[in-house]
Amino acid sequence: MKKPEASVVIPMYNAEKSIGKTIKSLLGQNYPKSKYDIIVVDDGSTDGSVEVVKKCKGVKLILQKHAGPAVARNRGVRHSEGGILLFTDADCIASKNWIRNMTEPFKNEKVVAVAGTYKTANSKNVISRFIGYEIKARHDAMTKQHSIDFVGTFSAAYRRKVFLEFGGFDENFQRASGEDTDLSFQISKANGLIVFKPDAYVYHHHPETLMTMLRKKFWMGYWRVPLYKKHADKLFRHSYTPKTVFVSEVLLAATIVFSILSLLGTLPVDFVFYSFILVFLLTLPLSLNIFVKDKLVGILSPWIIIFRNLATGLGILAGILYVLTRRA
Repeated sequence: MKKPEASVVIPMYNAEKSIGKTIKSLLGQNYPKSKYDIIVVDDGSTDGSVEVVKKCKGVKLILQKHAGPAVARNRGVRHSEGGILLFTDADCIASKNWIRNMTEPFKNEKVVAVAGTYKTANSKNVISRFIGYEIKARHDAMTKQHSIDFVGTFSAAYRRKVFLEFGGFDENFQRASGEDTDLSFQISKANGLIVFKPDAYVYHHHPETLMTMLRKKFWMGYWRVPLYKKHADKLFRHSYTPKTVFVSEVLLAATIVFSILSLLGTLPVDFVFYSFILVFLLTLPLSLNIFVKDKLVGILSPWIIIFRNLATGLGILAGILYVLTRRA
């Protein structure tokens, strides 16, 4: 039997409500079914996810104890055969031409990885719309770059040979918060050509409450510490995160320190005021960009951004403390 040209790997953990839609979207691709296979790796789900997948024909199901998405994706690769490895998540719905558009750039032999994008599935919610607008702004900037150094596993593709040469995803990342960026950085620093494909998109449900978003941002901040410990040269130099985000996070941290010192009476309150004004001003470019499309979300954006940066900063602090205590 001829091997498939591409393999789609999906890590799954307690995705009973979404995995069926994900698989249906992948089985209904505008791409010859003989040219790709689908591997779902269950990461120790405790709901009915496994039963849902078992009912889907043409899908290979792999079971493992709960170990995180990096381990699940690597395990899926070991059970795949495709020369091109595609990744998406168990809560994403692939557009009709997703596989076709993700694999098309590999006709250029120099391309070793492809990053797709995603659209907001739950656009009736304010928080989810904000997240979608911000991601689109970042991805719009990436379309102007000949090559990039960031691939998110919600819509990712790699040449199998290159993926294996780099050892796959670093399994020390126990949550979905850095293993894809780490691999992207490694490939980029080895001069591997990574391209962005804006027409290769999946639909995704973003967090709908501020607390859910902030919790996610906290853990992303936490895992930034081992990521940038490993790739210090990429701290302020990569294609996905605007430099203004880093500056804003540093200024917000300074504002908090100034506030504490002001309360202790060792620093004039003016420092707090002017520092916060700078933090607020840095939110305006994105907020105005959003306001043109969505007035309500645009008005709320400065405060969402400030709280987002605060949660990320607290996560970074927790990550630093963890690293320091481990050394001690």
